[in-house]
Amino acid sequence: MNVFRILGDVSHLLAMIILLLKIWRSKSCAGISGKSQILFALVFTTRYLDLLTNFISIYNTVMKIIFLACSYTTVYMIYGKYRNTFDSENDSFRLEFLLVPVTGLSFLENYNFTPLEILWTFSIYLESVAILPQLFMISKTGEAETITTHYLFFLGLYRTLYLANWIWRYHTESFYDQIAVVSGVVQTIFYCDFFYLYVTKVLKGKKLSLPMPV
Repeated sequence: MNVFRILGDVSHLLAMIILLLKIWRSKSCAGISGKSQILFALVFTTRYLDLLTNFISIYNTVMKIIFLACSYTTVYMIYGKYRNTFDSENDSFRLEFLLVPVTGLSFLENYNFTPLEILWTFSIYLESVAILPQLFMISKTGEAETITTHYLFFLGLYRTLYLANWIWRYHTESFYDQIAVVSGVVQTIFYCDFFYLYVTKVLKGKKLSLPMPV
């Protein structure tokens, strides 16, 4: 554990809490991609199967359970409790465009050809692209609510801090996880343009808006 890892986990947790509070307080899922949330739930499910087999620490176990609970609660709110407010028309990204290549890649590029290892690798690859349906939805509607942009900011900050965590571990422990690092870099790249808009617009009190696709 190091400060980058801890801050990364806190940022990740804040992102999920912000999203849940947004839905609960407004009683609306408007502007939120249910497909991205399904992908994140799938990420945590396939990654945390080791809860049943390995105990690392109380912190690790508690955080995993919280992430799973928050993720599935979000999915329930979108497709269950507040489904009448869900904008399914604009949440139109085709998940097979992500799931098929990610599944194939997890079988081809992994550390051990075992079920748990393949599922863990699948979760790493899938997390790197899971936000795409949400970004696609924002680009399709042309704008995003401020609270949704805060969610995306902390989600991107979590990934950026984890990159710093890997750099720190490489220099202090000679630890290097190629699959996680490459996937993390890819995921961070997706957030770069959003970070710029967040700093130049949202933090100045302006609403984030994007050009409508032709």
